[in-house]
Amino acid sequence: MSNITRRMALRLAVTAAAAPLAAKMAAADGHATTHTVAIRDFAFAPANLTISAGDTVRFVNEDSAPHTATADNGSFDTGRLSGGQAASLKFSSAGTFSYFCAVHPNMKGSITVA
Repeated sequence: MSNITRRMALRLAVTAAAAPLAAKMAAADGHATTHTVAIRDFAFAPANLTISAGDTVRFVNEDSAPHTATADNGSFDTGRLSGGQAASLKFSSAGTFSYFCAVHPNMKGSITVA
């Protein structure tokens, strides 16, 4: 492995390791964070996400099929997202929110707001 390749790999590893810490520090400073849930291969990724109150979750449909992120209790719904579309939802109160895709009900996820 060349020095340039090693440096690039090290930069990537440090960046990947620092990202969650930076997000926690921003939240601790009172700054809301935006988290992304990718919808791909008929699944939510990550399927289970823990965030801070005041944070936003952005659902991005990377599939060609339409999907939704709909709360089990009806408290939120992204609406039908076609491939390439996204929707953002802000979570203000603590709790665990289970959700599913209304088009493909076997797709499930949850968001825990601390």
